[in-house]
Amino acid sequence: MSEFVSLVSAGERARDHVRTWLSSRRAHLDDRGSGAGAVIIFAIVFLSLSAFVIDGGMSISKRERAADIAEQAARYAAQDIDREALYDDQAGPAPINYQDCDARVKTFARQMDMSGADIAATHCVTADAQQVQVEVQLTYAPVFTGMFYGGDVVVHGQAVAENEVG
Repeated sequence: MSEFVSLVSAGERARDHVRTWLSSRRAHLDDRGSGAGAVIIFAIVFLSLSAFVIDGGMSISKRERAADIAEQAARYAAQDIDREALYDDQAGPAPINYQDCDARVKTFARQMDMSGADIAATHCVTADAQQVQVEVQLTYAPVFTGMFYGGDVVVHGQAVAENEVG
């Protein structure tokens, strides 16, 4: 019987050691630091949303800028009028020298400090003696979301200008 008692007491001691080890382990695995995970997740979500807001605003701004440059370039091209035809027919229209439309638009694009690729892609869509239609291209690199866009973003702006005598 003493063997049985010693086996029971050995089992109880082993059980006590396991309980002691589990309680010390639980003390090490308490809730401390669990807030750090939540903070990291919220920070990542906040930064992601901020990136889309900033780059989305930049996209809208660049589209407006392309439209603005297109309007100015169309006016610049339409200001090149045939003065002799205007002086010959004083009450008539002021015909545009539309043959020079592309050259004038590219000159204006250079004055706006656009990149070489954007200047090459900026052109007159249609041009005649009464009006010119211009398309401008702008390229920009997103600040944060370039990996989602797959690189640079290209935006276009179009405008029409015509001469009126009056």
